[in-house]
Amino acid sequence: MRGSNLTADPAAKYLLEKKEKGLPDTVWDRYEKMQPQSGFGELGICCRICPQGPCRINPFGKEPSRGICGARDYTIVLRNLLRMIAGGCAAHSDHGRHIAHTLLALTEGKTPDYKIKGEAKLKAVAARVGIKHEGKDSISLAKEVAHKALEDYSRIEPEPLTWIQTTMTKKRLEILDRCDVLPYNIDAAITEVMHRTHIGVDADPVPLLFDGLKCAVADLAGEHISTDLSDILFGVPKLTKSEVNLGVLKVDEVNIAVHGHNPILSEVICDVAEELQEEAKAVGAKGINIVGICCTGNELLMRRGIPLATNFSSQELAIMTGVLDAMVVDYQCIMPSLGMWCQCYHTKLISTSELCRQAGDIHIEFRPETAKQSATAILRLAISAFKERNPNKIDIPKIKNIVYAGFSVEQILEYLAKTSPDDPMQYLVDNIKNGTILGIAAMVGCNNLKAPHDYNHLTIAKELVKNNVLIVATGCVAGAFGKAGLLTPEAVNQYAGEGLKKFLTELGTKSGFGKPLPLIWHMGSCVDTSRIHDLATMIANKLEVDIKDLPLVASAPGNMSEEAVATGSWLVVTGWPTHVGIVPFIYGSKLVTQIAENTARDVYGGYFIFETDAEKAAKRLINIIKYRRWKLGIDVDEEIVYWTGETAKELFAKSKEL
Repeated sequence: MRGSNLTADPAAKYLLEKKEKGLPDTVWDRYEKMQPQSGFGELGICCRICPQGPCRINPFGKEPSRGICGARDYTIVLRNLLRMIAGGCAAHSDHGRHIAHTLLALTEGKTPDYKIKGEAKLKAVAARVGIKHEGKDSISLAKEVAHKALEDYSRIEPEPLTWIQTTMTKKRLEILDRCDVLPYNIDAAITEVMHRTHIGVDADPVPLLFDGLKCAVADLAGEHISTDLSDILFGVPKLTKSEVNLGVLKVDEVNIAVHGHNPILSEVICDVAEELQEEAKAVGAKGINIVGICCTGNELLMRRGIPLATNFSSQELAIMTGVLDAMVVDYQCIMPSLGMWCQCYHTKLISTSELCRQAGDIHIEFRPETAKQSATAILRLAISAFKERNPNKIDIPKIKNIVYAGFSVEQILEYLAKTSPDDPMQYLVDNIKNGTILGIAAMVGCNNLKAPHDYNHLTIAKELVKNNVLIVATGCVAGAFGKAGLLTPEAVNQYAGEGLKKFLTELGTKSGFGKPLPLIWHMGSCVDTSRIHDLATMIANKLEVDIKDLPLVASAPGNMSEEAVATGSWLVVTGWPTHVGIVPFIYGSKLVTQIAENTARDVYGGYFIFETDAEKAAKRLINIIKYRRWKLGIDVDEEIVYWTGETAKELFAKSKEL
């Protein structure tokens, strides 16, 4: 069956196999029509930065070996790569800027529909960034925090970003300073990349690469600001139970999907939906059912337990159920095909940001100052659309799973404190040191059509947990785990190795959860990868080492967006061995590939692992964790076979001190 080859998601399979003739192409159809894709593009050696091009370098060492301007393969590859990092940094950081402006507007009395729900987080962030909170009310304190965040976008003096200085280990800061990759201004970091990669500017691979990494560090700051200020505005996530997959759509309710990345509007939509339930009943519905897609969905799932309908690749299929009355988009990861799909159904495609208009949309411009007014208009459009449904087109897959989400760092510390109130991290560190937990894997990122939907995510995760690796996840990867039932306590007995099972069961009991904690910990949307950074930093500080010394790895099995390129780059710069399941456009330069896979390890301790085979990737990640355990002195297995074919003992003997 066609669907079986394309996705591991049973609901997506069901709809793909039932897709009728006459409906628009899905993303899978368009991918197939696009084959073969450009080999020069895949290798990253096609340059169209200036109108003299496009220029293409011969990948087999023959002519042409330079672009018209004289640029070599490494210059072209790096210029393309850096512009992707800058694009990712711009997306994440602009998200953070919007949250900061909303928080600032709240303190000025301009946004009556918002209030500060995370008082404790406000004080914690203020203390971390050097703002004294004693004697100040929440509004005054929030105003100072918002200004402090916005300062990271506008600083003139060459002082490192506040959201980097205050979230790194001391050793990591020293490394970044030594390599001159500490940004002082997020916007300037993006601008500098665009300038440096302009025709006729930097052609030297080393400074090019370092500037890209500086921009990636700025991306971490942008993500962290997004997370911190969202927690202040909407509250710190706590463990919550909900459901995931297309079966969360309801035939007898007004279904509204909120899709994108920024929770500022979707939070208010949830508030207003409660007030408009009677209007929905007046048109024959039993109520209003809000569901999420992609990271806006993850934001609402984490804080409100709003069901998650699906993730990136299957977003069109939500419309194909015939019961989606409105698809409300903010920005990022919105497929331009949605307008075409909505025209085949009664679904209203509602864009809300001037940054993200779609062909065929109904645009309701959202401003925090009039948030409730916009949310009300959106909800009434959806209620009206309910009456236009075609019963013959309704087909909801009866497939959904229970999901537990809400693992903020604060929630994790609260659970750990039940085991050791004075020093919560001790319990986690002890279980890592004694081998009950082999290590920690951060699984992040998206779906990519170059691999079967969700398949690599699940294959890698199941192998890691079987080997007692604790997985923390964000973004569409977490959505894949939820759809497969891996974000539940019940999955622990089915999939976890004995050590991980013992840890999750014991912590679940001691924390009062009453059963094993979920097999995989859902830590939020893609910007919430900053939460994972914080958790790793806490462990490193507890052990008095750097992140590069810890038995941890990162994996992006389905990296798709520029945001993923930026996140993967800062993970490497902060010391994480980072697996990438879809090879980025760098294989056209042996020099750049060598730096990414090997040289980066000598400089930062982190490095990239490009592996498209999920089973091989999992084995490599486990070996890396074992190697780091041995090197840290908490394991004695000197005969671990590393990915080069050498034992850990042999490799360590050859390596120089990082």
